[in-house]
Amino acid sequence: MINTPGIRPYLQAAPLALVFALFFLIPLALTVVVSFWDYNEYEIIPDFTGQNYVEIFEGCVDSLPDLCVTLKTYLSTLKFCFLVWAITLLTGFTVAYFLAFHVRSLGMQIVLFLICTIPFWTSNVIRMISWIPLLGRNGLVNDALLALGLVDEPQEWLLFSDFSVVLAFVHLYTLFMIVPIFNSMMRIDRALLEAAYDAGASGFQTLVEVVIPLCKPGIAIGSIFVVTIVMGDFVTIGVMGGQQIASIGKVIQVEMSYLQFPAAAANAVILLAVVLMIIYGLTRIVDIRKEL
Repeated sequence: MINTPGIRPYLQAAPLALVFALFFLIPLALTVVVSFWDYNEYEIIPDFTGQNYVEIFEGCVDSLPDLCVTLKTYLSTLKFCFLVWAITLLTGFTVAYFLAFHVRSLGMQIVLFLICTIPFWTSNVIRMISWIPLLGRNGLVNDALLALGLVDEPQEWLLFSDFSVVLAFVHLYTLFMIVPIFNSMMRIDRALLEAAYDAGASGFQTLVEVVIPLCKPGIAIGSIFVVTIVMGDFVTIGVMGGQQIASIGKVIQVEMSYLQFPAAAANAVILLAVVLMIIYGLTRIVDIRKEL
């Protein structure tokens, strides 16, 4: 019997590699291939062409110094991405810090952490729709503002606006920021905090000089989760924006609904490239392998 210990790691990794290839590499390769196909009103033509990419940025040079529609759409998507990332980071870090350092009982930590997961017991659509009776013109928030005399008329900007989109995103995806940051904080040796206090550091100095640097891998992982989800999301923007706010995900969804699959694939490839550049920048700043 031939002893081949060098093959064992590959055999162990083979099932995961097969799943990775079937559900990621092959669909991604097909998307890239289709993005170079041609199409018309009736059919998709498997012919190599770069016209789909040209059409995406068509008019951008001619419209200078103004921005073309494509760049405006990408800026709109990046705007939502940045706002949601900043708010979820602040909220997630605060919640994780409270759970990790102010809740001493492990049982209470588990209970409070489970409370944070309650919104995930229902679907995203239900959670989004639940905001409509709250933020609508005749919703509970407007009724409360009118009853308190804070406004003279219902506020239209509460719903189907940038505000409602960001609010829904934060509601949906804050947990993706809490979990990795909390995991990083639980790995921090409490002796380091005691040493900082013994050296005369204030609570704020300890937070800035000790806690935050040691939480960078968790912050980076949470940021990757939030950024990648928000960049491709089209359901939330469609529902909470009243189908009036543009995003790259929404553009791809519309193109697919009109069976313009090559154009949608080209937009998806460009969106993927932008997301990968953001992730590359994050991984260059922070070594997330410490958290994995």
